[in-house]
Amino acid sequence: MSTVRIISDSSEPFEDRTEAGRLLAGRLDELGGRQAAVLGIPRGGVVIAHEIAKGLSADFDVILSHKLGAPNNPEFAIGAVFEDGTHFINRRSASYAGADEDYIRQEKMTQLRRITQRAQEYRKILPKLPLAGRTVIVTDDGIATGASMQAALLAVREQNPDKVVLALPVGPEETVRELSEIADETVCLRSPPDFMALSRFYLRFGQVDDEQVLKILEAESARRSGQ
Repeated sequence: MSTVRIISDSSEPFEDRTEAGRLLAGRLDELGGRQAAVLGIPRGGVVIAHEIAKGLSADFDVILSHKLGAPNNPEFAIGAVFEDGTHFINRRSASYAGADEDYIRQEKMTQLRRITQRAQEYRKILPKLPLAGRTVIVTDDGIATGASMQAALLAVREQNPDKVVLALPVGPEETVRELSEIADETVCLRSPPDFMALSRFYLRFGQVDDEQVLKILEAESARRSGQ
């Protein structure tokens, strides 16, 4: 049975993503070690994941997956596609949304094209981690609708991990609990009742650009090789 830990309903903002990642690491210390892998959703989640991985002495990687959106409602996820081209379809959601096989095939191709360009750039620096049999912690800098995180969790589930942990700095309680059904364990630092724009919960919430992500990947590549 999935466990959910929502630490606080405070609206106090984090200083920045670095602080949020360090605070999350402090709540996940029992999961540390080389058997653990921490995955961040680009781009903001990469900063969070890197801080958690450093705090836990765990491996770090990015998770490259996109949700498959419903016809005329792209925020409603009917499944997810992953960087290796495999995909998951929620047949009940697809049927409800009126997504037939032709639509699913086209949507998969569209989202896979978007992933492939980013994957080619990232994987030149940091090869993808194998996840089978590992404790996998998936994170982002927060959630609103939760669609991107849902796709990421489904992507991880397809890779046969031993345990999936959802770790979030902040998010609305209803969405956190919905996503927790895909994870084995969920930790959310703050879930304020008056949740609005994610940026409200950070004093510094500048855009994370590809240059910053690539520097983090290069740092992890050096760490993996023992440099």
